[in-house]
Amino acid sequence: MNSLKTVLGLVLLLIIASAAGVRAQSGEDEVSASGTVAEAQKQLASRDPLLRQRAAEELAQLADPANRKLLEGYRLQEKNARVRLALDWALYRIGKTEMLFTVVRALDSTRAEQSSAYLSTLESPDPLYLFLDSLNGNTQVKLLEVLAKIGDAATLDKIKPHNQSPDPKVAEAAQHATREIEGRIGQTPANTSTRPRQVGSGEAAP
Repeated sequence: MNSLKTVLGLVLLLIIASAAGVRAQSGEDEVSASGTVAEAQKQLASRDPLLRQRAAEELAQLADPANRKLLEGYRLQEKNARVRLALDWALYRIGKTEMLFTVVRALDSTRAEQSSAYLSTLESPDPLYLFLDSLNGNTQVKLLEVLAKIGDAATLDKIKPHNQSPDPKVAEAAQHATREIEGRIGQTPANTSTRPRQVGSGEAAP
């Protein structure tokens, strides 16, 4: 009996120690995350524009609305175009939706690659449809390239009119996007139209 009590006591101690370890690890993760945020906020004031850009991009990934005033303040005084774009993206990510316009507009600039990289991380292509018919040809092409990467079935209808654009570059970009999206759709699991037809008792028809 004493032996059994000893074993049960050891097991209980191991469970308590394990739980304490989990709590300690969780606390360390929170401190680490807090340190990352603090470091990013600090680097927004760095003299190195690359560090400022990376800091803004880190804060964009966190998408914490609590950083809005901080980001807006640095955006007002920022003179480097690439850092300004990163700050615009961060502001959009925390809920300042009008900043998406400046990110899209940057597609027609020397920052096109940077802008495209940001837009390609959007969870949905829906916010980009608004711009399709209000851009110059060059920006349309860049936007269609982004849609080729993140577009879905609904995107096909949105870009269909551009397949016959009088601007050959826009038409080519739209057709390329269509092929890319259709290729992805073709790789997704079959929809209900391809499932076996059900009959009477629920058994599949031969």
